[in-house]
Amino acid sequence: MQTAIITGAGSGIGLGTARQLHAMGMAIVGVGRDPAKLAALEQAIADPARVATLAVDVTDRDAPTRIVQLALERFGRIDFLINNAGAGSPKPLDETDDAMLDGFLDLMLKAPFRLAREVIPHLAPGSGIVNVTSTFAMIGGRRGGAYSAAKGGLKSLTEHMACEYGPRGIRSNCVAPGVTMTDMVRHRFADETFKRNNVETTPYPRLAEVDDVASTIAFLCSPGAELINGQSIVVDGGWTRTKYLSPRALTSRWVEDEQ
Repeated sequence: MQTAIITGAGSGIGLGTARQLHAMGMAIVGVGRDPAKLAALEQAIADPARVATLAVDVTDRDAPTRIVQLALERFGRIDFLINNAGAGSPKPLDETDDAMLDGFLDLMLKAPFRLAREVIPHLAPGSGIVNVTSTFAMIGGRRGGAYSAAKGGLKSLTEHMACEYGPRGIRSNCVAPGVTMTDMVRHRFADETFKRNNVETTPYPRLAEVDDVASTIAFLCSPGAELINGQSIVVDGGWTRTKYLSPRALTSRWVEDEQ
């Protein structure tokens, strides 16, 4: 029975991924900071024999060791690592203090680096690592700041791992979601500017849902993805690759700012 470690597993993309990988027959090691959310994960999957959870901050010094030990003690092997834990609401570079910079880099670059380093010695041929990045790792975006730096660094790290460990049969890839309708994001659509910036510039008729991203991660953990290595699969309805504007945006009247 294959085993997958998933960080940020208590909600959103992490929870969706846990459900899909479990449905594929894998054992799940779900990692998160909130014990209540992890309890909800256990209840949602309802298979104690194939689910283990650990409430820990992935930035803690001993977190990688604890996570790997739990996986090996409960299931005896590790086949996939999904580095998904993250945070949003960044600020532009000139508004980002050192504490915010360190927070984003620690959570979304240093923690995945350290956990992958701990996991790789236990991976056999046919295994893999999926790092959840962002469209902000693919193109520039306003207010990206430390978030863009962390996600861009994670993309580069993934490409290094694909080269370094690919010869051992260990694949490393990124899934880069666009705006995805998670609880962390959904409330932001009350902001008309945020809504227009995303809806009016996406050529597909809807934005991503959790299962759109989770199913892409699940595919990369399947035999059908055996030759996919060092890639970033973007799940955004075409937002990053087109200069689309909706009919409403194209027909809106230009209003000059009054100074």
